[in-house]
Amino acid sequence: MSAVRTRFAPSPTGYMHIGGMRTALFCWLLAEHAKRQSQEGNGDGGTFVLRVDDTDRARNVEAALAPILDAFRWLGLTWDEGPEVGGDHGPYFQSQRGEFYDRALQTLLDSGAAYRDFSSPEEVAADREAAQAAKTPYVTNRRSLELSAEEVEGLIAAGQKHVVRLKVPRDRTITVTDAIRGEVSWNAALLPDPALARADGSPLYNFASTVDDAAMKITHVVRAEEHLSNVPIQTLIFEALDEPVPTFAHIPFVTAPGTNRKLSKRDLSKYRDNKSFRKLFDSAADRLPKLGLELGEDLNPVMVRFYEEMGYLPEGLINALARLGWSLDDHTEVMSLDTVAENFTLDRVVKNPAGLDPDKLFSFQSEWMSRRSREDKVRRCTEVLNRAGYENIDEEFVGRLVDALGDRLKLYTDVLDVAYLFESGVTYDEKAFKKRIAKEGVPELLRDFKTERLEPLTEADWTPERLEEELTSFSAAREEGVGKLIHACRIATSGQPVGPGVYDVLALVGRGACLERIDAALARAAA
Repeated sequence: MSAVRTRFAPSPTGYMHIGGMRTALFCWLLAEHAKRQSQEGNGDGGTFVLRVDDTDRARNVEAALAPILDAFRWLGLTWDEGPEVGGDHGPYFQSQRGEFYDRALQTLLDSGAAYRDFSSPEEVAADREAAQAAKTPYVTNRRSLELSAEEVEGLIAAGQKHVVRLKVPRDRTITVTDAIRGEVSWNAALLPDPALARADGSPLYNFASTVDDAAMKITHVVRAEEHLSNVPIQTLIFEALDEPVPTFAHIPFVTAPGTNRKLSKRDLSKYRDNKSFRKLFDSAADRLPKLGLELGEDLNPVMVRFYEEMGYLPEGLINALARLGWSLDDHTEVMSLDTVAENFTLDRVVKNPAGLDPDKLFSFQSEWMSRRSREDKVRRCTEVLNRAGYENIDEEFVGRLVDALGDRLKLYTDVLDVAYLFESGVTYDEKAFKKRIAKEGVPELLRDFKTERLEPLTEADWTPERLEEELTSFSAAREEGVGKLIHACRIATSGQPVGPGVYDVLALVGRGACLERIDAALARAAA
């Protein structure tokens, strides 16, 4: 296998879209697979290039690019060439590659593959309207080609505004074999001549991207399917520059759950109606503000950063992204980045759109969290608590909490659900309080349990095992099921109807705080 060079070319927008990250992952995987094959003696290796399409010079590129690079780092996707690491085919910012575009543009003009079009915008609009009225495809009126060389030079000298267009050959069919879509063809006679450069000389997307791919020796262009329509023009540009046409691979776009529409931040309000997405929004609305963050245009479930801030693991998100349109076989679901890289090939990528399923993502997250060490969980949960403003956290105590949470700890931010352990008071779930404490007979039962069994216990006796023994024997003596007292104790000491085992909760809250909180709950019930 010959050397593989892939690229991902984001615009510096300040965030990394889930769909874009999946595309970047597939680009990275193709190059990484080739690299690993080479290490085993098969092929000439692979290179993943990160290129920045920063043609919008009004944007603060450095600030807007940082979140994108951070997303790559968080997921463990390193780039072989690009920003911060350099390479032999730089610079890796389009804004710094003007000489490449100027040189290529002149080559196309000199060869006759491109021409200067002096038509005004009004003339072009009139041509389009005429084609529409005649119900025929719009193709460019090449009136500027009727000008002599002297006339063209005169117009240029006079400062006449114009664009440079590619002269599309109208007597051929453009055919490529897409690695995913198969053979695709276009009738060139139906294609308008595309502008390559604006009136100010700045390059347009199709031209700049093709020139860069050629200069950077890109062998495989892996990108989302909406770019398939760019293939005929880019193919013609490659040919006109006498450069090899890379292998194109147009992967399916990522859809929102239950739809065939592309996942987009523009439709965020609609996603709240989806059951799976609603759980993400509700959880984030509760947790992110505790970390000094807010849901919004820059932080939402369409973006990679959202999952990092919510306490997901990179392994979980990588696993989910890899399964969006690619499979190892008909049964393997949980896969590490190493496993996917070892086995990734384009022939296993499907054509159909792949839907982002938050529930599936969460299941991958749960599996990878279960593999994390206790030490890692303690450290990361402590970091979350510190970010939420809880200072001087005792890691030994957090270790006990992690043990108590057990498999309930799915996300690192789950630790915020037991913030009552780090606060002086309790915020009650009103519905649960009425159901579990403010109910006939329960306050008296809870008061007697506190007086007869909890108050006599010493700090040394205050363990989950001893607390369970006392509650069980007390309930038996009163001929009551343990459930009534368990629920009452949980609400009184935590305010919440769910959480770690109630005996762990009582032990973690501590003897003094438990007694005080039960008294407060009883007073509230009486009121």
